[in-house]
Amino acid sequence: MFSSIKQTDLPEAALLQRFVVQGEYTDCFAASVTIDPSLPELVEAFYTTWLFKAERIILKWLLSLPSTNEEARQVARGTRDKFAAWNVEDRSDDQLLLIDVHERTGSWFMVEPRQPGGRLFFGSVVFKTEETPEDRNMRWTYRSLLRFHRLYSRALLSAARSRLLRKRAVTGPR
Repeated sequence: MFSSIKQTDLPEAALLQRFVVQGEYTDCFAASVTIDPSLPELVEAFYTTWLFKAERIILKWLLSLPSTNEEARQVARGTRDKFAAWNVEDRSDDQLLLIDVHERTGSWFMVEPRQPGGRLFFGSVVFKTEETPEDRNMRWTYRSLLRFHRLYSRALLSAARSRLLRKRAVTGPR
């Protein structure tokens, strides 16, 4: 299942690296593709997959944070800085970092051209928000969900990869 998606180290230039230095939990998943993907294509494909649409429904009904495919496209293209539960924290030509409205988690995207094709990256940060006299710790609720989170992250990137490849097959090279 999800054999095309591999957990990997963060690239050195990843926008998530700042959180590694701070001791926060981060992860990174990657997939190779036969096309040269753009960041907007990846982000739009990710947020408009059937799987993420299910998450969007949950966010709409439980947290009153609705979102649309058009808003996903706007965030992907850099003309919008908020999408559902996330705000754009940082952006470059090949990367996008979003932090949730409660500043507990973040999502990161990156594309890397390769000859031939390219690589898609998706990663997360979970902020350590419980203060103890000795240290800051990740909330137990997040710790208990990490196994599910890693599986879900692989599923999301796999769905985005498939959607991106299908769309590119129809529209041709960008």
